[in-house]
Amino acid sequence: MDQERRPRRAGPMERPGALGGKRDLNRRKRVQDLVEAGLTLFLARGIEAVTIDEVAREAGMAKGNFYRYFRDKADLVEAVIEPVGQTTRAALDTCHEQLTQVNGREEAVGAYAEMGNRLVGALAMYPDAMCLYLQERRAPATIARQAISDLANDLDDRAMALSQVAADQKLVVVSDPRVSALAVLGAVEALALASVRNQIQMDPVQTTKGLISLVLEGLQK
Repeated sequence: MDQERRPRRAGPMERPGALGGKRDLNRRKRVQDLVEAGLTLFLARGIEAVTIDEVAREAGMAKGNFYRYFRDKADLVEAVIEPVGQTTRAALDTCHEQLTQVNGREEAVGAYAEMGNRLVGALAMYPDAMCLYLQERRAPATIARQAISDLANDLDDRAMALSQVAADQKLVVVSDPRVSALAVLGAVEALALASVRNQIQMDPVQTTKGLISLVLEGLQK
């Protein structure tokens, strides 16, 4: 049964005080402590198995303090995943904009190369958060996983739109851009998950080339 959707985060529960002041800095540290504690536990046991009590204890604070910064576990998961969402959405959006203006294969390769570099950079910058997203993205949709489900659906839509604009620009030749996009996205996610789990060693330059080749197989010569 579909879970009831919850409103998106409205920001910190505790007023931050003056920007850069002691209260603001303390709040930022406690938020970060909770995010890191949650990420550690979620990776080890899965989002659904972890309780707020355990997150608070891992962060070295009482359970009541958790609610000064987050409304619930779903709120915390959203904070954990937010950097991954920002960087991956930006990479796909930039590539989409560039593909609408490219003039020929060379410029298209450049657009895809930039996207690949940005995605590999996000993987290097946020390996644990990326691993959590990749581990949980195909799990059943629940309230606690809403941020991950939303991001997964959003990236699917962006990937399909990217493939469609490439087809419209006659940069790729595929029977159905949507199927092509999801196939490439699935391959990229499998590669990324194997990397963050240290199942394979990836050279950033070669990895970027590999990601691009998945897309460019259909480019017209």
